[in-house]
Amino acid sequence: MELQRLRAFREVARELSFTRAAQNLHYSQPSVTAQIKSLEETVGAPLFVRRGNRSVELTPAGARLLPYADRILELVEAAQLEIHLEIHSELPTGLHGAAANSRLLTRH
Repeated sequence: MELQRLRAFREVARELSFTRAAQNLHYSQPSVTAQIKSLEETVGAPLFVRRGNRSVELTPAGARLLPYADRILELVEAAQLEIHLEIHSELPTGLHGAAANSRLLTRH
């Protein structure tokens, strides 16, 4: 699964709209639709039920995938932040994982 597809999926799930998700992500709506279709092919199930008024709702498969997508994307974002901070010498060498997250949460 590609991260871009998971980001698109998470945003459509939050907005319940392909159009608003595309706007939020600064993608074209056809691009978001293609990413969701590709993700649906990967997981082997539809993730959204399309409604006539341009809104969508999660299918049971979509509802099951959403917490995993959230966790995957949160881990990637945490890793990117940790690497960024380490490169910029804001994170002492050897301070990783939960300790780093704990320290970051207590910074002001």
